[in-house]
Amino acid sequence: MRLGVLDVGSNTVHLLVVDAHRGGHPTPMSSTKATLRLAEATDSSGKITRRGADKLVSTIDEFAKIAVSSGCAELMAFATSAVREAENSEDVLARVSKETGIELQVLGGVDESRLTFLAVRRWYGWSAGRIVNLDIGGGSLELSSGVDEEPEVALSLPLGAGRLTREWLPDDPPGRRRVAMLRDWLDAELSDASVAVLEAGNPDLAVATSKTFRSLARLTGAAPSAAGPRVKRMLTANGLRQLISFISRMTTADRAELEGVSAERAPQIVAGALVAEASMRALSIDAVDICPWALREGVILRRLDSEADGAAFMETSPVATSVRDAGGQLVDRNAAPRSRGNKP
Repeated sequence: MRLGVLDVGSNTVHLLVVDAHRGGHPTPMSSTKATLRLAEATDSSGKITRRGADKLVSTIDEFAKIAVSSGCAELMAFATSAVREAENSEDVLARVSKETGIELQVLGGVDESRLTFLAVRRWYGWSAGRIVNLDIGGGSLELSSGVDEEPEVALSLPLGAGRLTREWLPDDPPGRRRVAMLRDWLDAELSDASVAVLEAGNPDLAVATSKTFRSLARLTGAAPSAAGPRVKRMLTANGLRQLISFISRMTTADRAELEGVSAERAPQIVAGALVAEASMRALSIDAVDICPWALREGVILRRLDSEADGAAFMETSPVATSVRDAGGQLVDRNAAPRSRGNKP
């Protein structure tokens, strides 16, 4: 079955098209991204601006058409912290549904953590024992721990790389004083969460997911993405400390020139590195394995599981009947074509 997963994050909208069936690894067929910086498109009252909503609607409409042309039977569309925290989130969701035909659903932070953990567990298998997973997004940090597919601890904290860049590191490059202040603040913020994770048990394997961790690992010498997903990649605490001292003195433009750092991620990579460092320090982790699967794969896996056990998981949009044409009408690519001739 060909599925589309549409992920509306704080910084980007990402469409992943996969061929998937229960019991097998989802095979990625295509990946399409657009940078929206939705978390920055909010006004002083916390509402997503009209311009931000316009860009979101047009991007979802465009990506839904890509899902159709890619042969997707279903499209699972979800949004995370930027939409979740917006004061006008319900209005934005209603507009997306009305203008695109796509039902965009908001994932709670704990659900993000749980679904990401599921993907990690399936990637490493049962033999990995207790896994602790760290995931840094634009708006939040997810922590989870468990020995099964369902984590015993699943937390979501408002410590995303984009959020902390806006709140703590406005200068370019960020000053040493602000970096030191953010380090101290993160230690305090992670105190209770780290206790909850560690009380569940010491990990047999520490794992990290998300583009932020992959970029940090690449900057410290891990293999590039071109080497494939099955190449082992790691990020060490020592390597991360050295990296922070280097990139925190660079401008955003200079960081964007580094291999493994995209232009859209360059502004927030310092804050992301500081969150990674603080999380590893709080959990007494010396190194993390970088897992190629994360939230989107977790959503796919849960969808396949729910099909087998008959339990509803996430409302999906049958994209064959969801995409609107240029005239605003819903298009069914399986329906017989409408006659263009004169009416009888």
